[in-house]
Amino acid sequence: MEGTKSSIPSKLNMICLDHRIPIYRVHMLVYTLAIIAVFYHQITSIFTSSTLVKAGLLWLILVSDLILAFMWACSQAFRWRPVHRQEFPARLPDRASWPALDVFVCTADPHKEPPMGVVNAALSLLAFDYPPEKLSVYISDDGGADVTLFAFMEGAKFARHWLPFCRENRIKDRSPEAFFASGHHCGGSDEDKLKMMYETMKERVESGLEKGSVSAELASSEEDQHIFIKWKQYSCNNHPAVVQVLLQSSIDTDFTGDVIPNLIYVSREKSQKSPHNFKAGALNALVRVSSVLTNAPIILTIDCDMCSTDPTSPHRALCYFLDPATSAKLAFVQFPQHFQGLNKNDIYRGEIKRVFTINSIGLDGLCGPNYVGTNTFHARRALFGSSLKGGNDEEQIGSKIVLEKAIEAVGCDYEVGTKWGDTIGFRYGSLVEDYYTGYRLHCEGWKSVFCNPPEPAFLGDAPKSLNDVLNQCKRWVVGLYEVSISRYCPLTFGVKKVSLGAGLAYSHYAFLGIWCIPIATYAVVPQLALINNRPLFPEPSNPWYFYLHVYLFLAAYIQDMTDFVSYNGTFMCWWSDQRMWLIHCLTAYPFGMMEFVFKQFNITTQGFNVTSKVMDDDQSKRYDQGLFDFGVDSPFFVILGTAAILSLCAFTVGMIRNRMVVEMFLAGFGIANCWPVYEALFLRNDSGRMPERVGARAFVMAGFILAIGFVAFNL
Repeated sequence: MEGTKSSIPSKLNMICLDHRIPIYRVHMLVYTLAIIAVFYHQITSIFTSSTLVKAGLLWLILVSDLILAFMWACSQAFRWRPVHRQEFPARLPDRASWPALDVFVCTADPHKEPPMGVVNAALSLLAFDYPPEKLSVYISDDGGADVTLFAFMEGAKFARHWLPFCRENRIKDRSPEAFFASGHHCGGSDEDKLKMMYETMKERVESGLEKGSVSAELASSEEDQHIFIKWKQYSCNNHPAVVQVLLQSSIDTDFTGDVIPNLIYVSREKSQKSPHNFKAGALNALVRVSSVLTNAPIILTIDCDMCSTDPTSPHRALCYFLDPATSAKLAFVQFPQHFQGLNKNDIYRGEIKRVFTINSIGLDGLCGPNYVGTNTFHARRALFGSSLKGGNDEEQIGSKIVLEKAIEAVGCDYEVGTKWGDTIGFRYGSLVEDYYTGYRLHCEGWKSVFCNPPEPAFLGDAPKSLNDVLNQCKRWVVGLYEVSISRYCPLTFGVKKVSLGAGLAYSHYAFLGIWCIPIATYAVVPQLALINNRPLFPEPSNPWYFYLHVYLFLAAYIQDMTDFVSYNGTFMCWWSDQRMWLIHCLTAYPFGMMEFVFKQFNITTQGFNVTSKVMDDDQSKRYDQGLFDFGVDSPFFVILGTAAILSLCAFTVGMIRNRMVVEMFLAGFGIANCWPVYEALFLRNDSGRMPERVGARAFVMAGFILAIGFVAFNL
């Protein structure tokens, strides 16, 4: 563990300050002075410009640099006081005194989030090393799909065999799919029978998914058939509430006779006349249902593609919830996200290491990490301080009176006239409900903790299609704008309610989308200046200001690379990370900004889309080979193609003239980052090649920009 020798010990955990803090702070001071000097030079250049066009372009560059400086200043909050923690689960009190734990798993579309993947996630969570009578797993099916319920009915049967097998063989990765694919088997006839049982279950579920409904052949019992007949009358956006207790710890046992955790399926009522508030609404429905049924004081929220790879991870969370020094105002314990199946150099930046690990460590020294939507243990009282439980506590969770109350709690009208989504539960008002909820909790005085064990506690699936990656990022940008342009703007409300550092850190995320302005400027203006032989930046003949620009660029990139590599990264993964950042800035960020503006004027947009977890064989093969997939007719790729063509044209002209060093460097830097685009435009013949119509649009747009630049520079 990184940190200084001076630390704050606790019986259950320990915190250490990062040893690089003094270096970070000195760098902040020097870099700030360099920024001020460059701004002085830029303002001087504007007022001494020879032409109006040059003055206008210098103003545009100044505004872009001001945005870059603002975002850099906000990012320094993550480096002000990073801390590292260590837990001591062996010191936990007796298991009999542990609090109950409710686990929430949300799914919304069986075609983009295959039910068997969700079942594997749930089975790995049911197999936690936790007192089974105190563990409950809730599945929210926001797609209202009969095949999802069928999958979990099958999964409940399989769990009776899978859980004792994991326990007896001390299996660590308790997702059946991952275990059987790993090659690290226990051997013996029991394992062979279990694998055959799993494959049979998988085949039945996938058969139902392929047919589009659960047939009488699959639902063999009369009771099951009666359940699924009801589904045929409804659609995913219009159906009554369903709460089905599939496993009940007070009644059910595994095949060895031991207690088994609760497993509850929930599909909240849906009506096209009522707002459903996306994932935040689904989570709040689970908060209410679980309050009626089990009311555990700790809630784990986890994505449907995330599987537990360490059955003892709840023990680490308890090291904070049971520590008197941290528990009083502790809202949640955040574990990092880790992903499986990423290719060697993580070409699409699927790991998102800076957000999920590096920045979380930085925020942990301020108010605590932000909530990232999954792998998070919440204190129920931070979300909702009282219980909905009514009636007799002696009633079983599967009894008629309890289920009626649970169904009432997930009705469309339950939240009307209440503070759900405002000051109670997961917060509404942003597509990024995780960021918004964590931020609002911090503003209310709650704290959080970042738990980063040496080995991943959970593993999930990152999108492995470039178009899906960019669409997911665009959705995040829209949600972040919904927070930044509101009364809860972190730059004002956050700074006042939490602290200056925390407010700046949250602002760094909230204003993420404005990065598109400076990056788009630097992707176009220097290239046009180079082509038209009109210098905009200081040359080596003006060494003081020239080397200031060099320092600002190199210092920012070297620090970013050093941070990335120091957290178990590689240079090539860092290169992919910064390249995807530039791609996001030219595609997802501006399109997210436009979609947000359209929403303000009630102009219909694409809206919320679930990120697909399904890939075809060709896509998987290209991804594993490290090849970018541009084989979709997407406006994102038109923009990337345009930027790549402009940089190539500018660099070629600059090589002929051999002048304007800074502009040449920026064009060359663009070429280096756009190499996958050139491959897709000119060199590849597979189905990941950029479609001809997309390439044609990119050439037309590049030509249009070049024509405008020629006219502007030669007025």
